[in-house]
Amino acid sequence: MKPRLAFISFASCEGCQLMFLNLEDEILKLLDAVEVADFREAMTERSDKYDVAFVEGSITRPSDEQKLKEIRERASVLIAFGACACTGGVNRMKNLHDLSAVRSYVYGDKKDWFETSACKALDEVVKVDHYIRGCPVSKREILEVVKSLLFGRPPAIPEYPVCIECKLAENVCVFQKGMVCLGPITRAGCDPMCPSYGNRCIGCRGLIDNPNKNAALSVLEEHGLTVEDILREFTIFQAYAEEKK
Repeated sequence: MKPRLAFISFASCEGCQLMFLNLEDEILKLLDAVEVADFREAMTERSDKYDVAFVEGSITRPSDEQKLKEIRERASVLIAFGACACTGGVNRMKNLHDLSAVRSYVYGDKKDWFETSACKALDEVVKVDHYIRGCPVSKREILEVVKSLLFGRPPAIPEYPVCIECKLAENVCVFQKGMVCLGPITRAGCDPMCPSYGNRCIGCRGLIDNPNKNAALSVLEEHGLTVEDILREFTIFQAYAEEKK
Protein backbone atom coordinates (compact mmCIF):
# COMPACT_ATOMS: atom_id res chain seq x y z
CA MET A 1 0.00 0.00 0.00
CA LYS A 2 1.31 3.45 -0.88
CA PRO A 3 1.29 5.92 2.02
CA ARG A 4 -1.41 8.56 1.59
CA LEU A 5 -0.28 12.18 1.96
CA ALA A 6 -2.39 15.22 2.83
CA PHE A 7 -1.32 18.88 2.53
CA ILE A 8 -3.33 21.10 4.86
CA SER A 9 -2.96 24.79 5.66
CA PHE A 10 -3.83 27.16 8.48
CA ALA A 11 -2.68 30.82 8.71
CA SER A 12 -0.11 31.00 5.92
CA CYS A 13 0.52 32.04 2.32
CA GLU A 14 0.64 28.36 1.19
CA GLY A 15 4.01 29.05 -0.45
CA CYS A 16 5.51 25.96 1.18
CA GLN A 17 2.94 23.77 -0.55
CA LEU A 18 3.92 25.38 -3.85
CA MET A 19 7.52 24.35 -3.13
CA PHE A 20 6.35 20.74 -3.17
CA LEU A 21 4.90 21.32 -6.63
CA ASN A 22 8.21 22.94 -7.62
CA LEU A 23 9.91 19.58 -7.25
CA GLU A 24 9.16 19.25 -10.99
CA ASP A 25 11.02 16.15 -12.26
CA GLU A 26 11.34 14.65 -8.78
CA ILE A 27 7.61 14.84 -8.11
CA LEU A 28 6.88 12.26 -10.81
CA LYS A 29 9.12 9.74 -9.05
CA LEU A 30 7.53 10.56 -5.69
CA LEU A 31 4.05 9.99 -7.05
CA ASP A 32 5.11 6.46 -8.00
CA ALA A 33 5.73 5.79 -4.31
CA VAL A 34 2.93 7.77 -2.60
CA GLU A 35 -0.71 8.70 -3.07
CA VAL A 36 -2.02 12.22 -2.48
CA ALA A 37 -5.32 12.30 -0.58
CA ASP A 38 -5.73 16.06 -0.08
CA PHE A 39 -3.86 18.96 -1.70
CA ARG A 40 -5.97 22.08 -2.28
CA GLU A 41 -3.22 23.82 -4.30
CA ALA A 42 -3.04 20.97 -6.80
CA MET A 43 -6.31 19.02 -6.96
CA THR A 44 -10.05 19.33 -6.35
CA GLU A 45 -10.66 15.80 -5.02
CA ARG A 46 -9.98 15.27 -1.33
CA SER A 47 -10.22 12.60 1.34
CA ASP A 48 -9.91 12.58 5.13
CA LYS A 49 -8.18 9.21 4.95
CA TYR A 50 -4.44 9.83 5.01
CA ASP A 51 -1.32 8.51 6.72
CA VAL A 52 0.99 11.54 6.60
CA ALA A 53 -0.19 15.13 7.11
CA PHE A 54 2.00 18.00 5.91
CA VAL A 55 0.53 20.91 7.86
CA GLU A 56 1.43 24.47 6.85
CA GLY A 57 0.57 27.61 8.79
CA SER A 58 0.27 28.84 12.36
CA ILE A 59 -2.67 28.37 14.71
CA THR A 60 -4.41 31.71 15.29
CA ARG A 61 -8.01 30.84 16.19
CA PRO A 62 -9.66 28.51 18.75
CA SER A 63 -11.35 26.65 15.88
CA ASP A 64 -7.91 26.04 14.33
CA GLU A 65 -6.84 24.15 17.45
CA GLN A 66 -9.80 21.80 17.24
CA LYS A 67 -9.23 21.17 13.53
CA LEU A 68 -5.53 20.46 14.14
CA LYS A 69 -6.37 17.95 16.87
CA GLU A 70 -8.67 16.14 14.43
CA ILE A 71 -5.86 16.04 11.83
CA ARG A 72 -3.53 14.62 14.47
CA GLU A 73 -6.00 11.84 15.26
CA ARG A 74 -6.24 10.84 11.59
CA ALA A 75 -2.54 11.01 10.71
CA SER A 76 0.05 8.44 11.72
CA VAL A 77 2.72 11.06 11.00
CA LEU A 78 2.28 14.83 11.29
CA ILE A 79 4.88 17.14 9.75
CA ALA A 80 5.16 20.85 10.59
CA PHE A 81 5.65 22.29 7.11
CA GLY A 82 7.39 25.67 6.98
CA ALA A 83 8.25 28.48 9.40
CA CYS A 84 4.64 29.34 10.31
CA ALA A 85 3.94 25.75 11.36
CA CYS A 86 7.29 25.22 13.10
CA THR A 87 7.52 28.40 15.19
CA GLY A 88 4.52 30.60 14.32
CA GLY A 89 6.59 32.46 11.74
CA VAL A 90 5.87 36.07 10.83
CA ASN A 91 2.31 35.69 12.14
CA ARG A 92 3.70 35.37 15.67
CA MET A 93 4.73 39.02 15.81
CA LYS A 94 1.14 39.83 16.78
CA ASN A 95 1.75 38.16 20.17
CA LEU A 96 4.14 40.97 21.09
CA HIS A 97 1.20 43.41 21.03
CA ASP A 98 -2.18 43.71 22.70
CA LEU A 99 -4.38 41.27 20.77
CA SER A 100 -7.49 43.44 20.90
CA ALA A 101 -5.51 46.32 19.41
CA VAL A 102 -4.16 44.01 16.70
CA ARG A 103 -7.65 42.83 15.77
CA SER A 104 -8.90 46.43 15.56
CA TYR A 105 -5.93 47.38 13.37
CA VAL A 106 -6.51 44.48 10.95
CA TYR A 107 -10.32 44.33 10.80
CA GLY A 108 -11.38 47.84 11.81
CA ASP A 109 -15.07 48.17 12.64
CA LYS A 110 -15.59 44.52 11.57
CA LYS A 111 -13.31 43.23 14.32
CA ASP A 112 -16.12 41.41 16.14
CA TRP A 113 -16.87 39.33 13.07
CA PHE A 114 -13.66 37.34 13.37
CA GLU A 115 -12.36 35.06 16.10
CA THR A 116 -8.69 35.28 17.01
CA SER A 117 -6.24 34.13 19.65
CA ALA A 118 -2.53 34.24 20.37
CA CYS A 119 -0.54 32.71 17.51
CA LYS A 120 0.86 29.22 18.19
CA ALA A 121 3.16 26.78 16.44
CA LEU A 122 1.71 23.33 15.78
CA ASP A 123 3.69 21.63 18.56
CA GLU A 124 2.07 23.92 21.12
CA VAL A 125 -1.23 22.21 20.33
CA VAL A 126 -0.39 18.65 19.23
CA LYS A 127 2.58 16.30 18.95
CA VAL A 128 4.67 16.94 15.83
CA ASP A 129 6.72 14.08 14.39
CA HIS A 130 8.97 15.95 11.95
CA TYR A 131 9.79 19.55 11.02
CA ILE A 132 10.57 20.99 7.60
CA ARG A 133 11.69 24.54 8.32
CA GLY A 134 12.08 27.72 6.33
CA CYS A 135 10.10 30.39 4.49
CA PRO A 136 9.64 28.79 2.09
CA VAL A 137 10.81 25.25 2.79
CA SER A 138 13.77 23.71 0.99
CA LYS A 139 12.98 21.31 -1.86
CA ARG A 140 15.95 19.21 -0.78
CA GLU A 141 14.53 18.82 2.72
CA ILE A 142 11.09 17.88 1.38
CA LEU A 143 12.71 15.05 -0.54
CA GLU A 144 14.83 14.02 2.45
CA VAL A 145 11.84 13.80 4.79
CA VAL A 146 9.64 11.91 2.30
CA LYS A 147 12.45 9.46 1.51
CA SER A 148 13.12 8.91 5.21
CA LEU A 149 9.46 8.05 5.78
CA LEU A 150 9.45 5.62 2.86
CA PHE A 151 12.63 3.90 4.07
CA GLY A 152 11.73 3.98 7.76
CA ARG A 153 14.73 6.02 8.94
CA PRO A 154 15.10 9.38 10.70
CA PRO A 155 15.56 12.32 8.30
CA ALA A 156 19.04 13.84 8.15
CA ILE A 157 18.32 17.46 9.05
CA PRO A 158 21.17 19.87 9.97
CA GLU A 159 21.44 21.00 13.57
CA TYR A 160 24.24 23.53 13.06
CA PRO A 161 24.10 27.25 12.12
CA VAL A 162 23.84 28.77 8.66
CA CYS A 163 27.39 30.14 9.05
CA ILE A 164 28.80 26.65 8.56
CA GLU A 165 26.99 26.27 5.23
CA CYS A 166 28.19 29.73 4.20
CA LYS A 167 31.81 28.76 4.86
CA LEU A 168 31.38 25.50 2.92
CA ALA A 169 29.91 27.53 0.03
CA GLU A 170 32.90 29.92 0.27
CA ASN A 171 30.59 32.91 0.64
CA VAL A 172 31.95 36.27 1.73
CA CYS A 173 30.44 36.95 5.16
CA VAL A 174 27.69 39.53 4.70
CA PHE A 175 28.76 41.22 7.95
CA GLN A 176 31.81 42.28 5.97
CA LYS A 177 29.44 43.94 3.49
CA GLY A 178 27.89 46.04 6.24
CA MET A 179 24.76 43.89 6.65
CA VAL A 180 23.14 42.49 9.79
CA CYS A 181 22.88 38.69 9.57
CA LEU A 182 21.26 36.05 11.78
CA GLY A 183 23.37 33.22 10.34
CA PRO A 184 25.35 32.61 13.56
CA ILE A 185 22.21 31.54 15.48
CA THR A 186 19.88 30.26 12.72
CA ARG A 187 19.43 26.58 11.86
CA ALA A 188 21.10 25.55 8.60
CA GLY A 189 19.58 23.51 5.78
CA CYS A 190 18.84 26.21 3.20
CA ASP A 191 22.09 25.73 1.21
CA PRO A 192 22.47 29.02 2.30
CA MET A 193 20.16 30.62 -0.22
CA CYS A 194 20.06 34.24 0.96
CA PRO A 195 23.78 34.86 1.64
CA SER A 196 24.76 33.02 -1.54
CA TYR A 197 22.82 35.62 -3.54
CA GLY A 198 24.17 38.59 -1.61
CA ASN A 199 21.43 38.94 0.99
CA ARG A 200 21.48 38.55 4.77
CA CYS A 201 19.96 35.68 6.72
CA ILE A 202 16.78 36.81 8.47
CA GLY A 203 16.36 33.62 10.48
CA CYS A 204 13.37 31.99 8.78
CA ARG A 205 14.50 28.48 9.82
CA GLY A 206 14.44 29.32 13.53
CA LEU A 207 17.11 29.16 16.20
CA ILE A 208 19.49 26.25 16.49
CA ASP A 209 18.87 24.24 19.67
CA ASN A 210 21.92 25.54 21.52
CA PRO A 211 23.01 28.82 19.95
CA ASN A 212 26.47 30.05 20.95
CA LYS A 213 25.36 33.39 22.35
CA ASN A 214 28.89 34.46 23.28
CA ALA A 215 30.14 33.84 19.74
CA ALA A 216 27.17 35.74 18.30
CA LEU A 217 27.88 38.70 20.59
CA SER A 218 31.54 38.62 19.55
CA VAL A 219 30.52 38.86 15.88
CA LEU A 220 28.31 41.88 16.65
CA GLU A 221 31.07 43.59 18.63
CA GLU A 222 33.60 42.91 15.87
CA HIS A 223 31.39 44.78 13.41
CA GLY A 224 30.41 47.62 15.74
CA LEU A 225 26.85 46.41 16.34
CA THR A 226 24.76 45.98 19.49
CA VAL A 227 21.98 43.58 20.45
CA GLU A 228 19.49 46.42 19.85
CA ASP A 229 20.75 46.74 16.27
CA ILE A 230 19.78 43.17 15.52
CA LEU A 231 16.47 42.89 17.42
CA ARG A 232 14.34 44.31 14.60
CA GLU A 233 15.71 41.66 12.23
CA PHE A 234 15.44 39.00 14.92
CA THR A 235 11.76 39.56 15.63
CA ILE A 236 10.60 38.89 12.05
CA PHE A 237 10.82 35.11 12.49
CA GLN A 238 11.91 34.73 16.12
CA ALA A 239 8.98 36.32 17.97
CA TYR A 240 8.50 32.95 19.69
CA ALA A 241 11.91 33.39 21.31
CA GLU A 242 11.08 36.94 22.32
CA GLU A 243 7.97 35.65 24.14
CA LYS A 244 10.01 33.14 26.14
CA LYS A 245 12.72 35.53 27.34
